[in-house]
Amino acid sequence: MNRFLTKDFLSGLMFVAFGLAALYFGQHLAVGTPVRMGPGYVPRMLSLILLALGVVVCIVALVSGSEPVERPKWKPITLVTLGIVCFALLFERAGLIPSLVVLVMISSLAGEEFKLTEVLGNIVVLSILCTVVFKVGLGMNISVVQGIW
Repeated sequence: MNRFLTKDFLSGLMFVAFGLAALYFGQHLAVGTPVRMGPGYVPRMLSLILLALGVVVCIVALVSGSEPVERPKWKPITLVTLGIVCFALLFERAGLIPSLVVLVMISSLAGEEFKLTEVLGNIVVLSILCTVVFKVGLGMNISVVQGIW
C-alpha cells in the first residue's frame, strides 16, 4: 500500500483522471480524420496523450518507487484559497487594486515568514503590472479603483 501513496503515483493518477474527464466531456464533439480534423480531434488526442502519460508515470512509480506523500499543510491551503475568494468577491465591488491588496495580504500570511516591506513591494509591483497589462495593454473594461478609474 505504501507504493500507492507516493508523489509520482498520485500525480500519474491525476493525469489519468484529467485525461478521462477530457474524454468524457469531449465525447459529443466530432473527431474527423487527420486530414479533415473535426472540433474534437485535438482535444481527444491531447486527452489520450495525457492518459497514456499518466499510465506510464504510474507504472514507473510502482516499479521504481518514489518519495512518500507528506501531510497536507492546511494553513497555506486555507489562506491562499481565502485570498482568492476575497479577490473574486471584491473585484467588481472595489476594483483591481483593492482586491489585489487583499489577495496579497491574506496569501502572504500563509508563508513561514511575513515581512511587511516585501509584501508592500509585491503589492506595488503587482498593481502596476496588472494595471498596465489588463487596463492599458489589453484595454479591458475593468475598474482599477471603483468610482475613480
